[in-house]
Amino acid sequence: MTTTADRSVTTPPRVTRYALAIFALATGGFAIGTTEFVTMGLIREIAAGVDASIPSTGHVISAYAVGVVVGAPLIAYVGARWPRRALLVGLMAVFALFNALSALSTSFGWLVAARFLDGLPHGAYFGIASLVAASLAPEGRKGRAVASVMLGLSVANVIGVPAATWLGQHLGWRSAYWAVALLSLVTVVLVLAFVPSVPGNAEATGRRELAAFAKPQVWLTLLVGAIGFGGMFAVFSYIAPTVTEVGGLGDGAVPVFLLVFGLGMVAGTAVAGELADRSIFHALVLGSAGMGVALVLFWLLAPTGWGLLPVAFAITALGSVLVVNLQLRLMDVAGDAQTLGAAMNHASLNIANALGAWLGGLVIAAGHGYRAPALVGLALSLAGLVVVLVSAALQRRDDRHSSTSTS
Repeated sequence: MTTTADRSVTTPPRVTRYALAIFALATGGFAIGTTEFVTMGLIREIAAGVDASIPSTGHVISAYAVGVVVGAPLIAYVGARWPRRALLVGLMAVFALFNALSALSTSFGWLVAARFLDGLPHGAYFGIASLVAASLAPEGRKGRAVASVMLGLSVANVIGVPAATWLGQHLGWRSAYWAVALLSLVTVVLVLAFVPSVPGNAEATGRRELAAFAKPQVWLTLLVGAIGFGGMFAVFSYIAPTVTEVGGLGDGAVPVFLLVFGLGMVAGTAVAGELADRSIFHALVLGSAGMGVALVLFWLLAPTGWGLLPVAFAITALGSVLVVNLQLRLMDVAGDAQTLGAAMNHASLNIANALGAWLGGLVIAAGHGYRAPALVGLALSLAGLVVVLVSAALQRRDDRHSSTSTS
């Protein structure tokens, strides 16, 4: 029989090991979040460093996003059976290498190629880390465990991105990518030290993973991320020139806005798990509709400078609600294709990254100014909301058919 005294001795070590494992996984998210978003904060320095225009340098952001889209299904297809801790270690080691290549790039073309390569491990890392976190979580806390891994990405925007932006402004933009390469190697050490060995799915096959794409709800969920989340990236990609040229603030304001973006992500991630426990669909509606309202406010308040700060907070808070709930929705609807389903969330979100940055760059290049991407973002958010409502209607129909056939 286990006594109260026994439990008081044995429980804390288990809790501590679980917490350290989640911390290790979240550190990888911190590194990934830093490199993904710091390019936006340093877009002018990078443009000058590789002799390109600011709209053209937006393609560097898109190249990373395309790498995520390509890498997520490819790595999930190949690695579904691999031991998950070993796969996480390998992904972060490669991530460190490609960040180093980004720092060493001497031309626009090489930087675009390096950022594409750096995006390859992104989606697979978050997918595998989410599955590992869910498998380690106590009963009834799967959503919170996944949100905790995602919190690393959010905290990156509070600490990592502003710090790396400051570093890049003072020591050159290459230093930001070197810093992320070092963070990636730290993650390798932490994962090896604290994440227990987790076997892959011995029954997984590439064909079974690809079967997820035969499910309409998988496609609808991916579409919500690919379109609806693009609204945030349409404005975030060009936040530096918007703040300085439209808002009339100095360069020192850019890290402040990135910090507020990050605080919004942390806040949104913190409540996303609670919202998911009540209703994933309601959370997705809230995120999509709220994002549309916030983007209208962004367009209206951009000339006020500091008055844009609370809007920046709201945009990323609502975006983070979408991220976590889309991740959980995909893990639910993918069925047996867990690895692919989990990894594809960040693939769809980075389609949104590429789409938002590209469309935002188009309207800027067409002469509509740095406020115009907010209206592009509004259209994307409303389109994402329509897809959420279609998905919910189909789910209700399927649930009715299922209940009728079993009664």
